[in-house]
Amino acid sequence: MNRTEDAPGKVLTKLAELTELAKRSGKKKRLVVAVAQDEHCMGAIAAVAKLGIIDPILVGSAARIHTIAEKLGLDLTGMTIVEEGNDNKAVQLAVRMVHNQEGDILMKGNIPTATLLRGVLDKECGLRKSEVLSHFALFELPTYHKLIGLTDAAMVIAPDLKTKIAIINNAVDFMNRLGILNPKVALLGAVEVVNESMPATMDAAIIAKMNQRKQIRNCVIDGPLAYDNAVSRESALHKGIVSDVAGDADLLVVPDIEAGNILYKAYGFSCNATLAANVLGAAAPIVLTSRSDTEEAKQASIIMAAAVD
Repeated sequence: MNRTEDAPGKVLTKLAELTELAKRSGKKKRLVVAVAQDEHCMGAIAAVAKLGIIDPILVGSAARIHTIAEKLGLDLTGMTIVEEGNDNKAVQLAVRMVHNQEGDILMKGNIPTATLLRGVLDKECGLRKSEVLSHFALFELPTYHKLIGLTDAAMVIAPDLKTKIAIINNAVDFMNRLGILNPKVALLGAVEVVNESMPATMDAAIIAKMNQRKQIRNCVIDGPLAYDNAVSRESALHKGIVSDVAGDADLLVVPDIEAGNILYKAYGFSCNATLAANVLGAAAPIVLTSRSDTEEAKQASIIMAAAVD
């Protein structure tokens, strides 16, 4: 039996608990930032560095990094600055450092996401580990009894069956490494019954059966489940759904990027949720924050990457 199968998992209810997980190892994680001269991430990096869980390595223009630090009043003491004024070369250098195990986490600075991912996917010195790179977010919702994961809201546009399985494996492995063993995975659809006219329900039924037959391990999967059934036990009981996952999901798997992006933003903008998000499937966690993310989300995303064992 795999060590995580059927084992009691950690129940996380607050994103703040990730900080304690990161501190528990007693070892600071080396955060390598590609093109670090970026105001919207340097503040978050400095705040997390004060917690004593990361050692930042800032790759980019040293002059611009110092200018931003002075403008924002940031203390760069203890941070390593690696000079590289060319953005593409800075990405290559940052990725190579993580590839060579000189860093534990990769973070995007002042560059387009596509530029960073080209470096990550480089065949010679990139970081690709899984067949698929996927996005994983962990939400703290005022209306839910524990943290809940969501995948994929930002990377994979229209996953087929094989890709959905890879996305699930990425997220389950990451949650296992956070101590959330045997997470309950809900495969979302518009309805909770299999309908051949709705491909998402067909994929969900196949994946759930594969999990039952131990082809997908270290989690419990059910689907298709409509959103209300996944997060509300009362709704599931009202519809006569008997499931270990319904009403107690740890991870929501959406059928496509549109559904994921809408749910992700609805949580953030309409439900007063806080979140942490990483890109998975590489040899190390990747922190990709955007300018629209809150400062709290930026910090939590770094902390979550530092919390995995």
